[in-house]
Amino acid sequence: MAVGVHARVLIVARDDALAGPLAEGLDRLGWRTVTARGPYAAIAALGDLAVEAAIVDLRSSGQEALTLARRLRAACAPRRLPVIAIGDPGPELDAFGFDLTLAPPVHPAQLVLRLETLVRMAVAEEEFELRLETFAERGRRLEMPEPDPTPFHILAIGEPAPQFLALSNALTRSGAEVVGAFTAYTAFDYLHERPFDAVVLWAGDNSQEALSIAAGMRRNTRLYHTPALLYMRQESYVTMSEAYHRGVSDVASPETPEVETAKRVIELARSHRRQTAIRRALERARSSGLMDAATGLFTRDLFAAHLGRLAQASRKRNRPLSVCVLKVAERQEVTLARRSGWLDRAIPQIGSMVSRLVRVEDTAARLGPEVFALALPATPQASARAAGERIAAVIGCTAFEAGDGKPPFVVEFDIGVAEVGSVDGVGKALEQAAARAQQQAV
Repeated sequence: MAVGVHARVLIVARDDALAGPLAEGLDRLGWRTVTARGPYAAIAALGDLAVEAAIVDLRSSGQEALTLARRLRAACAPRRLPVIAIGDPGPELDAFGFDLTLAPPVHPAQLVLRLETLVRMAVAEEEFELRLETFAERGRRLEMPEPDPTPFHILAIGEPAPQFLALSNALTRSGAEVVGAFTAYTAFDYLHERPFDAVVLWAGDNSQEALSIAAGMRRNTRLYHTPALLYMRQESYVTMSEAYHRGVSDVASPETPEVETAKRVIELARSHRRQTAIRRALERARSSGLMDAATGLFTRDLFAAHLGRLAQASRKRNRPLSVCVLKVAERQEVTLARRSGWLDRAIPQIGSMVSRLVRVEDTAARLGPEVFALALPATPQASARAAGERIAAVIGCTAFEAGDGKPPFVVEFDIGVAEVGSVDGVGKALEQAAARAQQQAV
């Protein structure tokens, strides 16, 4: 790793047989790595670097690797550290505290998808703990997410080839509930009717159709996080890199025993269900009675209290924290809509859109009649601006009613962003973001 480069991933491995190519691929994809040759070096690295996730090579690290997940997490506390094991998956590994076990070989693009999910899940769990405290101060109790005891729901999409049926049977024997869909149309009907914990795509003789389904899922906000495993023959002309970049979460071959592939699907489903539970728990805050009545967002006072707690936590967890202010921009059509009262009528819809467009771990608030704010944990300033611009762009494509036969109007935002440098600098950062939004308006 180059000097001065922020490392996002720690790889623990005694040799470079697996770690070398993996580190090179992750570095190339923007997930900078640092490699430790043993537990003590790994723990020392965590003390010096704001690492977001760890990967443990079980094959090269020996028996001591099995206890490493808990030791690494303890070294990072109170920051939550996802730990991925690379080795042969097995039920005995569940007891050692790994968030995920992947069987080699592991493609870097595949691992990036899993890292993004696990890191976001860790930040969301941290955010839930903070919201418990913020709401408890105001006499409201949020319920902890309970594990769902029902069988995993798996959607198997593709022609009923013998290999595909064998995998479906292996999943059923593992305790999963499997639903079959022979065509893409039927598959999306099922996906829109009920939630699934994972999807298995049979490539067969038409791998492009399977990849199109995966890409379609990634374009749908409700299905975006649902993991998809592509089941394709080794001689397929589709490359692993193409599959992962099209939205596939994992790739398996019929040449691999169905039992092993079923374990990988169950791993995907378990991770997705955990992530969904955290998201739902955070969304329950909207019905707490403390939110802004018109928009369902945090009120100004509630946001200020929670932002202070976020700043304290970001310092303890060595994570960045940014704030973003979105102010309705002064445009002629907006001015007319304000005078006629139609802008006031549109604000609740705009606020609802803001709440749906932010990540589940972000906090969105209404600071004034036409001013919204976002607190974005584990987010540097540049990424916070990108998030604000994305929200503004989506809302800017929406037409709002202007009444009296007048053409609809659109709303644009002046955006200001600042990174919180310290606990004492929370108010200053919010003022800076608001001032920068105001400067944009001039």
